[in-house]
Amino acid sequence: MPDALRLAIGSDDAGFEYKEALKAELLASELVESVEDVGVDRDGHTPYPHIAIAAAELVAEGVVDRALLVCGTGLGMAIAANKVRGVRAVTAHDSYSVERSVLSNDAQVLALGQRVVGLELARRLTREWLTYRFETTSPSGEKVAAIRRYEAGARDPVS
Repeated sequence: MPDALRLAIGSDDAGFEYKEALKAELLASELVESVEDVGVDRDGHTPYPHIAIAAAELVAEGVVDRALLVCGTGLGMAIAANKVRGVRAVTAHDSYSVERSVLSNDAQVLALGQRVVGLELARRLTREWLTYRFETTSPSGEKVAAIRRYEAGARDPVS
């Protein structure tokens, strides 16, 4: 069994119901060590970029291993989280994309859309996401290393 993950979770008001449902499942999972909720609460109207960046910063700082974000489509959350150096965030609405986001791209942030996937699918994708671990020795290891080098300022990330 893989090591338990430290997670952040967050949503804007368009994703609040799913965030709460998924958080309950995460807290009950043996694959999860801890869950830090970065917002919003039931009455919250914090714009999604603030929530996404708060969660992504926790990932970048090593406070958590991964983050799960929910908004209307997942798109805005992923875009905002990707602005944090060292973070790779994806929006995924199917099992294969969730798998490849981790195994091929070492994405630490998964963004889901409450308005575009059903709750049961969101639950299943989240459960699957918890089971994947990136291997630096995989065929994708060097590709992710190139991304990291570019992000660190390398003019030629291939070398």
